[in-house]
Amino acid sequence: MTRNAAEKFASFQSIQEGFEATGYVCSRQIATTLYLAYHLDKPILVEGPAGVGKTELAKAAAAYLEKPLIRLQCYEGLDESKALYEWKYAKQLLYTQILKEKLNDFLDDAEGLSASMARLHSYDDIFFSRDFLEPRPLLKALQQPEGAVLLVDEVDKSDQEFEAFLLEILSDYQVSVPEIGTIQAISRPFVFLTSNNTREMSEALKRRCLHLFIPFPDPKLESTILRVRVPDLSEALRKQLVAFIHKVRRLDLKKAPSVSETIDWARVLVLLHSESLGRDLIRDTLNVILKFEEDMETVEERLYELVDRNAPEGTV
Repeated sequence: MTRNAAEKFASFQSIQEGFEATGYVCSRQIATTLYLAYHLDKPILVEGPAGVGKTELAKAAAAYLEKPLIRLQCYEGLDESKALYEWKYAKQLLYTQILKEKLNDFLDDAEGLSASMARLHSYDDIFFSRDFLEPRPLLKALQQPEGAVLLVDEVDKSDQEFEAFLLEILSDYQVSVPEIGTIQAISRPFVFLTSNNTREMSEALKRRCLHLFIPFPDPKLESTILRVRVPDLSEALRKQLVAFIHKVRRLDLKKAPSVSETIDWARVLVLLHSESLGRDLIRDTLNVILKFEEDMETVEERLYELVDRNAPEGTV
């Protein structure tokens, strides 16, 4: 029997176990924030370095709750027509043509110009009704009868004007459409906003959200993540990989390896049937975890420092 949402969010432990079943390993801090956000009915503003699992958290929440994930990818210049709604202009045009063809029938019994104009005006609102409204992600999330998980991804890339527009939705879970009026949520969505800190979010936005910062995981947590996400990776190789990644992150790099890149590297090692993390193997696959040439040069120059010199070849 499927558990309802309240049962799924009954405790920190149930959240951690449920999310791990979807492939997402929650720290206690993440599980606590999820628990509070659900019971306080608040959005979560998730910040942290790129690739630590901010977007994946929302995806895992949708899978755990068995609700649709509705995603709004933010970018500079994003406006209401792309985020909230737009009118179905083609459908409006089609109906205009139909009305034009039937015009004589509509006005046949109207006496005088005033009566004819009044008859035409009676059809004005038809073209700006919900039948002609095309919902975009924000409105679509509010219209889900059984609720949804709404992901506003990389909100820091949007303009401050759009951020201000979000406040009505995050405060009251409703939107205003001038031609129709206020549309309230049928069922309130579980909302996640992610940010890579390219700009500071406003105090008003932060006040409406619970804040969650996801840092790079410690070795124990990252090892658990790899065990869940790449179960075919041997325990010995998993320990070597995690130890090496954490040494690399301590270097002065333009971009430290993210958790998603650690997972990709683990999958590469499985694909290559690797038994140990040797220096040659590291050199050949370094481009999986590092995305800048200067970072790769830095790691290669210090490879003998990063790999235990006294250990057999391949041991970190």
